[in-house]
Amino acid sequence: MTAPPHVHPSVFIDPTLPLDRISPDAIIHPGCRILGPDTSIGPGCILGKEAPLTLENCQLQSNVSLAGGFCSGSSFLTGASLGADAHLRPGTILEEHAGGGHAVGLKQTILMPFVTTGSLINVCDCLMAGGTDRKNHSEIGSSYVHFNYTPNQDKATASLLGDVPRGVMLDQAPIFLGGQGGLVGPARIAYGTVIAAGTIWRGDILEPNQLHYGKARHGSQASASGVYKNARRIVRNNLIYIGNLHALLQWYEHVRARFMQHTPFDTAAFRGARARITLVIGERLKRMDELVEKLAASSARHPSPDEAAFQNSFAATWPALRPHLTPDATANIGARDRVTLLAGLDTSSKRSYLDAIHTLSPSARTSGTAWLQAVVDAVANHISC
Repeated sequence: MTAPPHVHPSVFIDPTLPLDRISPDAIIHPGCRILGPDTSIGPGCILGKEAPLTLENCQLQSNVSLAGGFCSGSSFLTGASLGADAHLRPGTILEEHAGGGHAVGLKQTILMPFVTTGSLINVCDCLMAGGTDRKNHSEIGSSYVHFNYTPNQDKATASLLGDVPRGVMLDQAPIFLGGQGGLVGPARIAYGTVIAAGTIWRGDILEPNQLHYGKARHGSQASASGVYKNARRIVRNNLIYIGNLHALLQWYEHVRARFMQHTPFDTAAFRGARARITLVIGERLKRMDELVEKLAASSARHPSPDEAAFQNSFAATWPALRPHLTPDATANIGARDRVTLLAGLDTSSKRSYLDAIHTLSPSARTSGTAWLQAVVDAVANHISC
């Protein structure tokens, strides 16, 4: 294909991509490959400044900077940025001004506004919120890993850092995960948490505003492959995570939709992000399906009668529970509080999304959080864990 005048001849553009999906003022450096009919590149975007970039079926709203690497099936809202050698796989969303340094690997991961990562990280299957602006934000230190694959060979391990009901209000204390560390999923981490550098954290942190550090673990013990020690926590954390995804999807449908329809690039980014959330919900349900099969086998071998009974019971209950966890299941939850929030939301054309959220009244924030928390609870409280 002959490149349009504003694109360097060494840039490859997929013939299936309409050229009007690329803003004329976007800067695409030599060596980039723009693939997929669903790709959209908005105004002010800069691609491949430091190294070649492959972009496949991604949506960039505006002023997004991707310095190099490979990004597929991901959505980037205004001001998102990544250094060279990024590796982003489907199901990833970087909201406003979120991003990171070089060699950042993300998959099925959602970074809410201002969340920042260092370099040389691998954080898949996470949702992270926290912070108020570009100077006060949640951060993942360099050389950090989210461990999302277990010795029992399952991935029901997504971790929730912060939450959606309060995180979307952009008024929570940031979370800091120190570099050269790791988090073993599935975990829940409270706002204001600091995990010291070099720490591998196993477990939940539910009390906010605490510094945590760990010591190296040494030793050995008997291990029975395929036997789950504490399935209640795993199930509970997964249901809460899925509930937060439902809440985020409702937030996009009712709040973000009012700010992301001004241009075709806004609309493409909105639709892309919404599709990413739906995809991640489907992925979490798939991983739960796999876990349930393993729990049925684990219960027959478990030495604890109480734990075995729970695993067997949940495995039997899951087929009836699963239909209540699909994206349509929570559409009408918390409608009264949602209406109160929307009544206090300034959607004038001159008001940006971030400005509108920052200027919400305390009563509107309270109603908005109550609405979204009701959505989370509608999913998480389907079963006693």
